[in-house]
Amino acid sequence: MSPKATGVKVAAQNRKAFHDYYVLERFEAGIELCGTEVKSIRAGTLNLKDSYCTVKDGELFVRSMHISPYEKGNIFNRDPLRPRRLLMHRREIMKLAAKVAQDGLALVPLSVYFKDSRVKVEVGLCQGKKLHDKRESEAARGAAREMERAMKERK
Repeated sequence: MSPKATGVKVAAQNRKAFHDYYVLERFEAGIELCGTEVKSIRAGTLNLKDSYCTVKDGELFVRSMHISPYEKGNIFNRDPLRPRRLLMHRREIMKLAAKVAQDGLALVPLSVYFKDSRVKVEVGLCQGKKLHDKRESEAARGAAREMERAMKERK
């Protein structure tokens, strides 16, 4: 038996989520996958852009997360965009569902990573940004970049 891989290795990040939302809270969830999907994630063929989470019948699902079919997977490959169940404690799921329904917040997958050879999803409880908020954060990021550049040139 081979030794278990340890540590955290990020497979994909949802950069668009940080542009479109304020992340209020972060949660870690397991994900229910089939074997060829795990191999495809290890190969790095995963896209989180435009993906979101929903709560249905007390279960948490991630939707429109694209995992490309594994090349050597033949008949065992599944639909790349199928809804996948996220694994969290029922109490946590019900708390998230209440916040989404009451406060108008969104559940967005922020990143997918391997933690001790298991695939985990970081889910963010997010509030949408308005257009002027996006412009402000873009201007702040640009100013920070300019300051960093000036400091490098000074040295």
